[in-house]
Amino acid sequence: MRKFSLLTAALMLGAAPAWATVTDAGHYGANHFGDYLSAQVAAGDHDMAAAADLYRATLATDPNNVDLLNRALFFTVGAGDMDEAVTLARHTIKDNPGDRLSRTVLIIDAFRESNYADARMQIAQSNRGASGELLLYLLDAWASEGQGDTKQALADLKIVTDQGGGANVVADYNRALILDLANQNADADAAYKQAVISSGHASRVVEAYGRFLERQGRADDARAFYASMAGDPATSQVAAYGLARLQSGRKPDRLVSTPAEGAAEVVYGFASLLTDAVNADLAILYLRMGLALSPHHDAAKLLLADRLETVDKVDEAIKLYRSIDKGALEGANAQVLMAIDESRLDHNDQAIADLKRYTSDNPVDVDGWMALGDIQRSAEHFPEAVSAYDQAVKLHTPPTSKDWQLYFARGVAQERAKNWTAAENDLQESLKLSPDQAQVLNYLGYSWVDQNRRLPEAIAMLEKARALSPFDGFVVDSVGWAYYRLGRYQDAANTLLEAVKLEPGDPTVNEHLGDAFWKVGRKLDARFQWNHALAFGPAADQKTQIEEKLKDGLGGRS
Repeated sequence: MRKFSLLTAALMLGAAPAWATVTDAGHYGANHFGDYLSAQVAAGDHDMAAAADLYRATLATDPNNVDLLNRALFFTVGAGDMDEAVTLARHTIKDNPGDRLSRTVLIIDAFRESNYADARMQIAQSNRGASGELLLYLLDAWASEGQGDTKQALADLKIVTDQGGGANVVADYNRALILDLANQNADADAAYKQAVISSGHASRVVEAYGRFLERQGRADDARAFYASMAGDPATSQVAAYGLARLQSGRKPDRLVSTPAEGAAEVVYGFASLLTDAVNADLAILYLRMGLALSPHHDAAKLLLADRLETVDKVDEAIKLYRSIDKGALEGANAQVLMAIDESRLDHNDQAIADLKRYTSDNPVDVDGWMALGDIQRSAEHFPEAVSAYDQAVKLHTPPTSKDWQLYFARGVAQERAKNWTAAENDLQESLKLSPDQAQVLNYLGYSWVDQNRRLPEAIAMLEKARALSPFDGFVVDSVGWAYYRLGRYQDAANTLLEAVKLEPGDPTVNEHLGDAFWKVGRKLDARFQWNHALAFGPAADQKTQIEEKLKDGLGGRS
């Protein structure tokens, strides 16, 4: 029997980036050639809706062109238009009956219609191969369960288990879900326990088993299970949500209540494997199919929003975050991530307002306070940022090594708010928690150099930062500036020249190199670098300072 990895199987449908070049485009005629080229541009920009429309328009000239049909189908599914995708898939299989993507679309459509016999027929007629079998066996298991044939469903999952390459993990999870749906509760309990172990306490598996225990009336077991998961950051949110639900006396639904939702869970699992930017479009395709099957799958919405962010579709990600119920398990993450995206679009006032409401409703959520502090700092509301970070610090007592970022962020905000003593304390605390953070070493060391204080200690700190991040131009600049402050002008010039190579467009780095050149007698080179610094848009006070240097040189200034 062939063996294959989960990732290989996840890539079975093919990826859009392979379509980056125009082939045989002159065939389409002037008008549709323009549509084709525009579709290529839209595809490259990850604008799936536009690419789908334009590829479909090009099909008017050559409706049986396999290449065009595949492109149109891929982007139509990626845009979330499953009805149009079904039409394209049916057309495609007339000449290419085994086409994987077309058959997968028709399988999804059959699940949507609860037509499990048709789903199994579509599965049987799909091209398989080593990379396609895993998805098809999993979908066949859920279609079989839809027909009431749990024995066949389990037989499919046994084949998946035997493939190796991590396939047993997904088989264990789906076996538990199917036995749960079939009301085979004793076997489901054992299968859930196995899935929790084999998945390494994956949050979805933990959530499914916790719900099962609650629904079975095993409140004490559920409480103990959630308590055992509360200390793991990956499952702490699921545990807290489950414990709160137990306290309220509400009984949850199954995580998967229908075969269609089971199929959605399968394609969601495949999408979750595609975490790199290269396969973002393919992940989006899987997630659109999953949401067609289970429109309220909030975990799929979160992952889809993340993949859309990867391809710079932040507006679409925000819409998805807004569609998630604030009271759902994923609601807290959605609200925080939505505000972060609003800030990415420079809608800082909206982001801050949203996070103020969120932290008012969820005062013990550290992530909410951290996000509020970060966005306040980005908006240059430094005292307000410090106040938000203060709330996060209160919730992290005593601090651990993972909290170095919190103290670093508050230290930066304190420094920008001109509270240097408090800033210095936070930066030193950050290094105490995690001594090898190059950005913290750089920030504190540079600050000391800029203040002409503790120079030997500062330069040791900066040289360590450079060793940790040798290709960070700002760190290299800090080391060069420290040499300059110590009067080691030739070392400064050599080091700052390296910094400019790494960060050629930064005005401060160019100004520093100009200063060092002046000190070693290279005055023409100094004026050249200062002119460069002016060209890169320095702040108003820095601009005035550089203009004075261009007029008078450094004179007696250091």
